[in-house]
Order: sequence, then structure tokens, then C-alpha cells
Amino acid sequence: MKTTLNNVPIGKSALVGELHSNKDVKRRLRDLGLIKNTLIKPLYKSPLNDPTAYLVRGSVIAIRNDDAKKIIVDTKREENK
Repeated sequence: MKTTLNNVPIGKSALVGELHSNKDVKRRLRDLGLIKNTLIKPLYKSPLNDPTAYLVRGSVIAIRNDDAKKIIVDTKREENK
């Protein structure tokens, strides 16, 4: 099922699909390892619920909710693996 990254529950995994951010943010996310078909897992939210920590390629990164809303992920494809 396709959704945005901010809608993936803590502890569940998804596969990165598309990035709909501006050029600079998209480049930074790609530099951090968010490319198509990369496994991403929300670990925990900060005390004010923004940003959220994600596990990507063995590293923990923080992504703001505004940016997470622009990342399309597929949760169903991950369930089938």
C-alpha cells in the first residue's frame, strides 16, 4: 500500500518509492541513502513529535514531518518480503 513516510507506524518498515521534495532537499535525502527500494523504518518520535528518527541502511537519521510527507513509500511490498 502506498502512503507517505509520516504515516508509517513506529516499528513498521516500508520501501522508499518517490521523493516529491524540492531539488535541494531531494539531493540531501538521496545523500542520506533514501533511494528507490531502500528499506526505511521509523524508530521513535521526538518529544514534540517532530522530527522522527528513522533507520536507513544501518544509520539513524532524523527527518522533519514536512519532509516525510513528501516521501512516498510502499508498506505492502515490504510485508511480502
